[in-house]
Amino acid sequence: MSIEPVVLFERRVTTAEILYRMPDHPDLLQSFIWQTHDVIPKFPRLRRFLDHWRDHIEAPIHSIQISAGSLTGTANFNAAEVEFRFH
Repeated sequence: MSIEPVVLFERRVTTAEILYRMPDHPDLLQSFIWQTHDVIPKFPRLRRFLDHWRDHIEAPIHSIQISAGSLTGTANFNAAEVEFRFH
């Protein structure tokens, strides 16, 4: 069994799911998916995007879920039978 070291400050495909509230319907959460190549763990492009959102969009952010994957390598497909989401 080999353990690969985590490479920091490497560009990876980054996906952010942003839950936000619309100003005219504050009781409802809406989802926005944003994907880019970014440097982990600091995520400078994601931070710029969130700064832009805060400064120019009137929908307050409720929560953000971030995932980052590898840019290189073979693609793996695993079918999920069940998906669980907790709030």
